[in-house]
Amino acid sequence: MDTTHPGPKHCLVTGASGYIGGRLVPELLSRGYTVRCLARDPGRLRDQPWRAQVTVATGDVSRPETLAEAFEGIDTAYYLVHSLGTGPGFEATDRAAARAFGTAAAAAGVTRIVYLGGLVPAGVPEAELSPHLRSRAEVGRILRDSGVPTAELRAAVIIGSGSASFEMLRHLTERLPVMVTPRWVGTRIQPIAVRDVLRYLAGAAELPAEVNRTFDIGGPEVLTYIRMMHRYARIAGLRRRCILPVPVLTPRLSGHWVGLVTPVPNSIARPLVESLRHEVVCGEHDIARWVPDPPDGLTGFDRAVTLALRRIKDAEVATRWSSASLPGAPSDPLPTDPDWAGGSLYQDVRERTVAAPAGAVWRVVEGIGGDNGWYSFPLAWALRGWLDRLVGGVGLRRGRRDPVRLRVGDSLDFWRVEEIQPGRLLRLRAEMRLPGLAWLELSVTPEGDDRACYRQRALFHPHGLAGHAYWWSVAPFHAVVFGGMARNITERARQDP
Repeated sequence: MDTTHPGPKHCLVTGASGYIGGRLVPELLSRGYTVRCLARDPGRLRDQPWRAQVTVATGDVSRPETLAEAFEGIDTAYYLVHSLGTGPGFEATDRAAARAFGTAAAAAGVTRIVYLGGLVPAGVPEAELSPHLRSRAEVGRILRDSGVPTAELRAAVIIGSGSASFEMLRHLTERLPVMVTPRWVGTRIQPIAVRDVLRYLAGAAELPAEVNRTFDIGGPEVLTYIRMMHRYARIAGLRRRCILPVPVLTPRLSGHWVGLVTPVPNSIARPLVESLRHEVVCGEHDIARWVPDPPDGLTGFDRAVTLALRRIKDAEVATRWSSASLPGAPSDPLPTDPDWAGGSLYQDVRERTVAAPAGAVWRVVEGIGGDNGWYSFPLAWALRGWLDRLVGGVGLRRGRRDPVRLRVGDSLDFWRVEEIQPGRLLRLRAEMRLPGLAWLELSVTPEGDDRACYRQRALFHPHGLAGHAYWWSVAPFHAVVFGGMARNITERARQDP
């Protein structure tokens, strides 16, 4: 395909804080396009490596009145948002958002919408599709009917470091050498490497104006899920897995099972599992007419897994599935708010002076969580993570995107990085299931060249009587959990200056 064009495309990217959007932005920039990102909170894109090369418009696809300014001067608009994992009513939310987006794009004279949807099983009535897949198809239909030429790219399982589908496959295979599995492991699937998804998305910006349709996109192989697990095990250097499919596990039970075994919470695992009930294989490869296959062909499954594992090993995972799951709304209170409108804000504050440079203390602070743990009472943290998983929360298994560095928006076990001021402050917002809002603030203040003050605040804003009861029920354990945490962090910094 001829990639030249009369002038740079002006692209709007929604979902830039998410898994695909965060990788698409640098791909578009590398092609010479100008990029504007739409974000509810622009601060959540602050630490992206490409932030200085894009403009950011404040807006929300669920609030039509915020979209007009974002679309000004835009040629191609990427719709990469959906309500996967947000609970009941997500279909109505997605429907309204897609209509608002399409209407705003048409009013602004946008010439192309590109949407990444899900691969729809051939011959399956829409009523029999999973709610998640049915909603994705409906969103595509709404966008195609908006009056703006729309390319809906439909993909099944995306293989890449950090994708929800890949994390599910990886952890199921690595953690269970012998497993009893649901019958969907025998379903035929056409996985696709994330690099090919990005190539198709970026290439779709150059489609002719008359193209307004769906495109199936997939890799060069069709595999069963059980075959994918066996091949992953071989590539990862694991012993061959003993996999015993059984017919009695429903998609609901399978979602809970996957949620317990992998870092993917069942609120996301269940829609993924439900989408695998039917065969998901491409029915056509028409996209190649406008976006030809690379000279060396599409990326095979083994190559995609090898590349993903290499990025994980080298700590070069650019984005993760959990990046998109940001809690709360912009109106939610922050621990820095001066006024709580009469509400309660409980605090547990610990402060210690340590005979170590501030930089040494900060390295321990920024390296917290994941494999390094939380520096106090591991059993208590593990138990809290398991309880959270049992009630549908994210638990502790999400770990870290990078073993050393954090940035705003990163998931960190069952926390989210809400603010980071390198060398000074790390504020985490809780994403575990709680009757209220919770934060953990860790700060470092230099006191000369070889001394520093470490300050730690756990904050809780209760919701109702249940929130107050929760705080007081766990308060007796704070001395062990938070006190031990402050003591062990400063001791670690003192030992490793």
